[in-house]
Amino acid sequence: MNKVILIRFGEIYLKGKNRKYFENLLENNIKNALKPYNVEINRIPGRYEVTNIVEDDLDIVLGQVGKIAGVYSYSVAIEVDSNMKTIKDVGLELLHDYSGTMKVVTNRADKTFEKNSMEVSREIGGFLLSKNKNLSVDVHSPNLILNIDIRENKKTYIFSSDMTHLGMGGMPVSSSGRGLILLSGGIDSPVAFYMMNKRGVKLHAIHFHSYPYTSVLAKEKVVELSKILSDYNGGEIVLYLCSMTKVQEAIHKNCTPDYMITLLRRAMFTVAERLAKEKQYQMIVTGESLGQVASQTIESMTVVQNVVESIPIIRPLVAFDKNETIFIARKINTFETSIKPYEDCCTVFLPDSPVTRPQLDKVLLEQNKIDFDALVDEAYSSIEKILIK
Repeated sequence: MNKVILIRFGEIYLKGKNRKYFENLLENNIKNALKPYNVEINRIPGRYEVTNIVEDDLDIVLGQVGKIAGVYSYSVAIEVDSNMKTIKDVGLELLHDYSGTMKVVTNRADKTFEKNSMEVSREIGGFLLSKNKNLSVDVHSPNLILNIDIRENKKTYIFSSDMTHLGMGGMPVSSSGRGLILLSGGIDSPVAFYMMNKRGVKLHAIHFHSYPYTSVLAKEKVVELSKILSDYNGGEIVLYLCSMTKVQEAIHKNCTPDYMITLLRRAMFTVAERLAKEKQYQMIVTGESLGQVASQTIESMTVVQNVVESIPIIRPLVAFDKNETIFIARKINTFETSIKPYEDCCTVFLPDSPVTRPQLDKVLLEQNKIDFDALVDEAYSSIEKILIK
């Protein structure tokens, strides 16, 4: 008898001839995430099992498994040899003090096992009822489900529904390429980061600042967010820090104030595209939500992305409302850090009435009032790199 964590994947089942690639990638991601805890990872058909778990580490290991993209669900299970007597004994041990309604559900992946799924569930359920008079059966809405998972490796995994957790779901990180996200330090971009991790994208981040107009604490806030997000990103993030001070000073001095944010974001996207090309990132990701603020109207998005020539811009939150985003931010533990009052460069020289429906010809007239290319070159040369694990 051995306590293990049983891990199941979801969408990988839909893959055809490439399924093995995704299974191998997910296994490697699990190993990397749990490496500090000296556990063992074994693959069994349709499952992974985590063994050799120190009891004091169990909750931490479970928390880490919950942050691995591609994991559909996971359970703390008791692993036993596949025979009815042992299954009965362990089932009774798990439920001997339980009082309430229950149901036994059996999954018999091993078709050579002596009884079929219905027969196993019926026999185990009857045995438990005979041994614990506080149990009753409710097949429609039981308070507890006892799961019997009989696998092809001649092992059976026994666990109750209260020992089972939903994972991130989605696809393994790195299965859908690499991207560069504009990480502002607000609520939205960390959630966009998480959503792209769920779709299998390995992300690195660029943060734009305007020191000394923005505080050093704003940088520390983004580093803190990156540390939280690294768990969802395969354990590490490369964070690039880029100064936009000179760009903003030039725009503030020479351009119509209403176009400040539009011109600044065009400079940001120009820097981001250049960095993405240099580092071979395949996409630029933002936390923009349509219509949320002046810079996120369809007209503003169109004019800003006009500077990006050859790399797709992905906006995973484009149809989210703020409450949906906040819900996920709380779930992934970024919300409290995101609301710390240290602002990014978009708050510097903020105009009273930023243009909400900019037209490209007018934007270009404003942009031509400054040496846009030289200012972008200077900003790009300021980039610092931090590896966060």
